[in-house]
Amino acid sequence: MNPHPKIELLAPAGNTEKLEMAIHYGADAVYLGGKAFSLRQYSGNFDTPELKAAIGLAHRHGVKVYVACNIFPRNSQLSEIKDFIVYLEQIGPDGVIVADPGILDLARTSAPGLPLHLSTQTNTTNLAAARFWRNNGVRRINVARELNLEEIRTLARETGLEIEVFVHGAMCIAYSGRCLLSNFMAGRDSNQGRCCHPCRWKYAVVEETRPGQYQPIREDSVGTYIFHSKDLCMLEYLPDLIRADVHSLKIEGRMKGIHYAATVVKVYREAIDAFYENPEGFAVRQEWRDLLADIGPRGYCTGFFFGAPEETAPDPLAAGKGEPPRLVGKVEHAASDGRVRVDVRNTFSVGDREEILSPGRPVRPVTVIRIQDSDGIAVPHARSG
Repeated sequence: MNPHPKIELLAPAGNTEKLEMAIHYGADAVYLGGKAFSLRQYSGNFDTPELKAAIGLAHRHGVKVYVACNIFPRNSQLSEIKDFIVYLEQIGPDGVIVADPGILDLARTSAPGLPLHLSTQTNTTNLAAARFWRNNGVRRINVARELNLEEIRTLARETGLEIEVFVHGAMCIAYSGRCLLSNFMAGRDSNQGRCCHPCRWKYAVVEETRPGQYQPIREDSVGTYIFHSKDLCMLEYLPDLIRADVHSLKIEGRMKGIHYAATVVKVYREAIDAFYENPEGFAVRQEWRDLLADIGPRGYCTGFFFGAPEETAPDPLAAGKGEPPRLVGKVEHAASDGRVRVDVRNTFSVGDREEILSPGRPVRPVTVIRIQDSDGIAVPHARSG
């Protein structure tokens, strides 16, 4: 069994609202970024006062915070990065995630009290590399996605490092996410955090003697895709990961919405807890499968964990398997008489059948009996905003 008391569930927090979702639905730790120097510059992120507030909020709930500073910087950025790292040490996150050796060295010399975590962008694939990073102050490594489970188990047991692995979410088609498509096609450097996700765009081919005649590669009811892989989902194999002495299970998705954050954290929280309560009797519940299926439009795979790279091949039919659930709102307060105050995100009406997603309990179907506006006046519809 895993020597750690309990494996960590690490969730994305692209902004304050997503941070609140991760905490509410049961994450043990979150990873987030400042307004600069992380690989998700379009996820909202946190300015410096917000970072301090986010760390305070998480710590009050017993949740750890890891701050990403994992770009590959240019010379002109080094001074600002140093100032940012010094600030991080002052506000006390539980770790800083780095990829570039220069940033790592800045952190070691400028903020020696800051725990160092190594990003998957560094492509750590072997014991010698892991030991090199350990000897240079790294405490935790998010290993290369290309490793299989046995290779990960070896790193976890023979390096003395905390090993973190992605278990759910989108996968890049480039090696460990180091991709140049965005630079070439949109002038947005993915390794500076500005990826425009061209691997998710629709494509066609042109034969050189027939200019202007575009032939779809493969087409379904919603479009044509050639680059994107299926999403990763390791829910079925949580026992294998826990028994491999992995320290932390990481969910991808800082740019995804609060429904995604709430759903994935809820499912993995409940599954991890169920395993520890009864390891031998652990079984994946159908409710968990259904919830993840609703938010997985590209279909799911096990990535490279079992040495089968064909697992990641696109599923051209997955995107046509029905409409995903629509988030109608976020419950802000529930009164004892059954009424709830809702921050409305999409229109719903009296008589509608909706579902309530709550931490630690099954999804509950409900019927909207009555809607009142903020002045207490009955209305037939609740509209966005």
